[in-house]
Amino acid sequence: MKYFSSLILILFCALVVNGQTAASVFTFIDYQRSFPRFSDALKRKEDTLMKQFREKKMAWPVKNIYIRSFKYDSKLEVWVKYENEEKYRLFKTYKVCALAGSLGPKRMQGDYQVPEGFYHINEFNPRSTYHLSLGLNYPNPSDRILGDSIQPGGDIYIHGKCVTSGCIPINDQQIEELYILAAHAHSQGQDFIPVHIFPVDFKTQKSTDYLTKYIRQFPEYTYLTNELKQAYIYFEKTKKLPVIMIGTKGEYIVANTHIEPDPEPEPVIKTKSRRPVKEFSEAELAKVVDKLPVYPGGNPAFQKFIDKVSLDMAPYLDRDMKRTYVMIEFIIDKNGKPAYAKVIKGGNDEMNDKLEERFENMPDWAPAIRLDKNVAIKLKQSLEISR
Repeated sequence: MKYFSSLILILFCALVVNGQTAASVFTFIDYQRSFPRFSDALKRKEDTLMKQFREKKMAWPVKNIYIRSFKYDSKLEVWVKYENEEKYRLFKTYKVCALAGSLGPKRMQGDYQVPEGFYHINEFNPRSTYHLSLGLNYPNPSDRILGDSIQPGGDIYIHGKCVTSGCIPINDQQIEELYILAAHAHSQGQDFIPVHIFPVDFKTQKSTDYLTKYIRQFPEYTYLTNELKQAYIYFEKTKKLPVIMIGTKGEYIVANTHIEPDPEPEPVIKTKSRRPVKEFSEAELAKVVDKLPVYPGGNPAFQKFIDKVSLDMAPYLDRDMKRTYVMIEFIIDKNGKPAYAKVIKGGNDEMNDKLEERFENMPDWAPAIRLDKNVAIKLKQSLEISR
């Protein structure tokens, strides 16, 4: 059973008191509270959320929220406002704790891609396998035109449990907060809760450098990136949402965004790499597979490996740092051998050398399969390293 955000149950209980009829309204929050997992989260989290709103001088309960996520940067922002004409204010940023696929939109079932584009929440699931989940309206009208006509895929969520095959996972404590915020906004009358998914945070130089390199390899991705960037710039300048339309060919049209972007930052002087750069031709990598590679022993064994590596990396944290997040990409070749590990975000030189060495020396995996053939594929993994 699915719990669509458009579902608002209104129960009128007629009571006759001294000849008068009264009506009590059963709200969306009341409906969600009937599910134990949400009810328990509300008891534990609502007072804390109210306190955070007071500290930021924001009105409670929240009336309008806007969510935007950045794939490469592995973060999800929650923006709020009370009145329609107000500008959005940033409430909180959550860490996206796992990532599937690479940059670029989702186009078919089984490509393990996180979508990119303009979506909204269309489902509240308080009994999700992944703790709590908020469904997105993928495939949207653009995806239906540009994606696979028979199997474009679906079931894209923001959820807990920190695992993914194309969704946006955050940890259970964070999804409880976000779910409560979204439920309150919906109960206050926000039927359309926008969720914009960008490839990168365009104000981060390292991220845009990576995107530029990616576009050189996949120039067909340029138009979508430019439309997403226009929407990003407009919101950054105005803290209001742009008008998004969809053309007859499925392209996004970002209207009323006549705002010039800030001047490009000065070029960053690149320092010499700490280790030789190893290249693997992107043409040799499968973009879509029928079966992902499997670590020996499956996902539970791989999680134990990640936990052990994270623990072993703690001594390499900078002296003044108690915790960091690192993202590493690596290739499982068509023979199942790990290779070409590279830390693409976080860490420091010593730690990253150790991490890359550990990932390249993993035992052989069962390789990915595409059309009954073994193929090479690039994977990404986030690690939390703390003392």
